[in-house]
Amino acid sequence: MNFACVDVGSTFTKAVIVDGEGGLVAAADHRTTSDEDVLVGLDNAVKATGVEPDELLVCSSAGGGLRLAVVGYEMLVTAQAGYRVGLSAGAKVVHVAAGKLDAQGLSDVKAAKPDVILLVGGADGGDEETILHNAGRLKTTSTPIVLAGNACAVPELKEILPRAVVAENVLPAIGKLNPGPARAAIREVFLRHVIGGKHLSKGPRFARLVKGATPDAVLTGVELLATMVTGDLLVVDVGGATTDVYSVLKQVDEGDVAGVLAAARTVEGDLGMRWSSPGVVAAAIQEKFIDEPILTVTDPSAASFETDERLAGLAVAVALRRHARGEALEPGGPRRGGRDLRAVELVVGSGGVLRHRPPAQAGAILETGLRDDAGGWPLPRSPHVVIDSSYVLAVAGLLAAEHREVAVSLLESALT
Repeated sequence: MNFACVDVGSTFTKAVIVDGEGGLVAAADHRTTSDEDVLVGLDNAVKATGVEPDELLVCSSAGGGLRLAVVGYEMLVTAQAGYRVGLSAGAKVVHVAAGKLDAQGLSDVKAAKPDVILLVGGADGGDEETILHNAGRLKTTSTPIVLAGNACAVPELKEILPRAVVAENVLPAIGKLNPGPARAAIREVFLRHVIGGKHLSKGPRFARLVKGATPDAVLTGVELLATMVTGDLLVVDVGGATTDVYSVLKQVDEGDVAGVLAAARTVEGDLGMRWSSPGVVAAAIQEKFIDEPILTVTDPSAASFETDERLAGLAVAVALRRHARGEALEPGGPRRGGRDLRAVELVVGSGGVLRHRPPAQAGAILETGLRDDAGGWPLPRSPHVVIDSSYVLAVAGLLAAEHREVAVSLLESALT
């Protein structure tokens, strides 16, 4: 039995063949063919492995991935909770609004061009007025909506938004985050509406193949890997457009009113390689890693290995700082959602800039961030560092639902 696990990315489509024992059989890449039909690149990537698979599993971030807007009751409570759940579902959160939407607020939501709107607000039995008001505002939009707010308001919300997908409240009680149902609902909407709506393929086959957004698959793989280590887990994925950080903590601080996720993801949209290098440089200057834009890349397609490695190291350092200290949803607002990473036992590095380098060089890039103690960020004390050179986290995430034992064997052999 051979499984072909394929990630259709914005730039490259990556195919990995895994056998029934969790062994890596083959792997191949192909340019993502969004300009014609993504199935061309997908089929060519699988063909390039030289293996005829028995089963094909696909995740996708092509076409910009999953763009999510969150509309909540209070910025520091339910909107913050919705934001965290949206990231855990593999979304790029492009807008967060709180309170009763007025005409300008609705215009701002629409201007962000989300693929999905997550409507939350009120703990169960709490405020109903705000979420009902916002539902009334949003009923004029054609964007798919996931309802995950006050359970007491659901009957009336269904009448206002009959086509919305309903999930359990993301924050049923203050400080108690409930991410699973909303994450599943967002995945359902992504598969039903978003994949086909991006016109990435002419027929229905691609939509049938895709199991979820790539970051959602990666987080599923991360969560599975976390069950296999005794301490905490940290994953840093340096991509072409973003740097994503995932952490799974065995113990979390329950004092946050917006709740805390044991498995969390942050997305740094200004930190990426090559064409995104200006964002890395600007962020590094702001964080005082460098004093001037000495690494600006005038021709990203011809950047040197040394420049790539320096940019990647800075992206890792800035992304880890932000992940550890939390962030503000409003300019000048308080930072929330910081992560204490001191007990991290295993650090996994991913992304092309790490996978395509010898382990020692890739490890040195990660060390740039892991040694950063300038601001007292709670970073790992003495972790074991490995590189996901075969891109198995996304693969394990695709396999986990129906072939868990295969996914576990794969992770054991590649990352532990």
